[in-house]
Amino acid sequence: MKIYTRRGDSGETDLFGGERVPKDHVRVAAYGTVDELNACLGQAAAASEQADVRERVASIQSSLFDLGAYLATPDPARRAKTGMADPEAAEVERLEADIDAFEKELEPLRRFVLPGGTPAAAAFHVARTVCRRAERETVGLARETDIAPELLRYLNRLSDLLFVLARLENHRAGVPDVEWQPRS
Repeated sequence: MKIYTRRGDSGETDLFGGERVPKDHVRVAAYGTVDELNACLGQAAAASEQADVRERVASIQSSLFDLGAYLATPDPARRAKTGMADPEAAEVERLEADIDAFEKELEPLRRFVLPGGTPAAAAFHVARTVCRRAERETVGLARETDIAPELLRYLNRLSDLLFVLARLENHRAGVPDVEWQPRS
């Protein structure tokens, strides 16, 4: 398979199923940001020295490929025909279980924390903000067409997990989170 096709040179792209849309279409923005999030997670995992974190991130990255494919395939019949599963509540529950388990290592939050700390923590903070954008763009798509509600829940919970992973990276490295100090 060639990397370039020249089909996108005019500013359009193919969705799974053959429909062509402009590259700035709300659907393309949603799955494109999920792809960007996946790349951010790869960077965060590469910066992490925590085997359990890297392993969990690899699993999440696979799920994000599934979510991107779901978003890129507007026809539910085509999704079913290709064996593409809708996002499931169990995936959201797994994220919640991860959050609960990792938070046991952390001090309770008293204030907002500034993004930063170790390179891995900073990368997880960037991934968290990209995840929030993916969620916003998917909400925009959901206004135009049916989107599985579990997909929105997944992105929302994933951003929470990424915040916890940023804090976890700092904690395990012995680097304190920097609390936000509002100006008086």
